[in-house]
Amino acid sequence: MNRRIGSEQPDEHDELEQHLTQKLNVPLAWPEDSGLTVSHVAKIAAAATCDTAYSQAANGHLIDLFAALPLPGTTEGRNFWERIRDTGGSAAWNVHPGNMGQGYFDRIHDGNEGGIASRVLSFLEELTPSQRTAVAEVIGSVLDNGTLGVSGRYGGELWLRDAEMSAWRVALASRREFETAQDRERFFEAWRRA
Repeated sequence: MNRRIGSEQPDEHDELEQHLTQKLNVPLAWPEDSGLTVSHVAKIAAAATCDTAYSQAANGHLIDLFAALPLPGTTEGRNFWERIRDTGGSAAWNVHPGNMGQGYFDRIHDGNEGGIASRVLSFLEELTPSQRTAVAEVIGSVLDNGTLGVSGRYGGELWLRDAEMSAWRVALASRREFETAQDRERFFEAWRRA
């Protein structure tokens, strides 16, 4: 479902309101004589989704990407992360389990939105082109071709690109924390006059 900011017509319901009335089979003014109606809930849900879902989804995707790699604390994981450190040099310390601290992914799950994103972006920014190729080969060597359909350097390159774009989405979405209603209105006004 695509969520528009609001309907173009004053008396027309937006897509989320239409979805709620059709799927829940309730009128927008329900319950009558109540301060909080289905229409209000739709507007609250839309506002919450616009503010949080994008970066939460991207962070969840970053967690999924890391979950495709060998787990720290296992023999395979120790070997893998040492190979990443050897090929990635000092840049690898941005994502190396030995440098991220215990419970790092728990803190992301609990709402530390930008933590892993900034680490992934720093890691990739600091890699030289030859290090990036070597890291892609290491990552691709552990990807399960049977599950993912790719492995080797190409699979590693896909993993790195996906991690980079997901981290960028979190960073971009987090800038909204510093944006005011006046900033948003100035944006729309500038584009209206362009």
